[in-house]
Amino acid sequence: MKVLVTGAGGMLGQDLCPLLEDEGYDVIETRSKTMDITAKEKVLEVFAEQAPDLVIHCAAYTNVDGAEEDFETALLINEKGTENVAIAAEKADIPIVYISTDYVFDGTADKPYKPDDKPNPVDNYGLSKLKGEEAVKKHCKKHYIIRTSWLYGHHGKNFVETMISLGKKMPEVRVVDDQVGCPTWSVALSEAIIKLLEDEADFGTYHVCGSGKTSWYGFTKEIFKLAGIKTPVIPVTTAEFPRPAKRPAYSVMENGGICPDWKVSLRQYMELREDD
Repeated sequence: MKVLVTGAGGMLGQDLCPLLEDEGYDVIETRSKTMDITAKEKVLEVFAEQAPDLVIHCAAYTNVDGAEEDFETALLINEKGTENVAIAAEKADIPIVYISTDYVFDGTADKPYKPDDKPNPVDNYGLSKLKGEEAVKKHCKKHYIIRTSWLYGHHGKNFVETMISLGKKMPEVRVVDDQVGCPTWSVALSEAIIKLLEDEADFGTYHVCGSGKTSWYGFTKEIFKLAGIKTPVIPVTTAEFPRPAKRPAYSVMENGGICPDWKVSLRQYMELREDD
């Protein structure tokens, strides 16, 4: 099967593409230079030339705080760009896999969000990704919407590496303890996406994130434990650590057990990372 991956140079794409190849897929890697998703004619041209059997749409604007200042760009990429890819997929009569986010929810729930729970984003990033979901549903009948959360991986800037860096040079690290979610390793996400495809799961919306839950503070404590870092971690409130974009306080998602426990994945990540 021929799979076209957008955003192949991103953190998720760099883990997903080799794993797809390991499973025998013929992978077509695209990046912004080879297929600008905001240019509809270019997207249609690439689809016509490559004739993929499936598209996995990883390309996205992911700067949560940046979207507050530049919502126009976030919408251009996450809504319009996604619409273009969905239109091309429908024209080719192939499925699209769209990577979305837990930030489509407002964080006011008291139990894990299910895929059919009503979205209500509280920031521009979440709204732009929700508009991408809506574009996928509108323009391509054969679709998978994959919501993930708190993503980290070996091929990009991420929370784990930021905390390790801070832990090595700061006398203490202050981390928010009143935001709860599901840390997700990009490899675990990639493996779960492939499993959904191999199982020929029904089209629709899925939550694909690390099992279990923790706060950013709890996440950092586990990172430091595995890294052997003794720096004290101090819990703080969101109010003490203001950011341009509001974050959902509770974005735990029900994932049906499709990914391992977040602590198991973090341990595997730490074992594989190249520590300088």
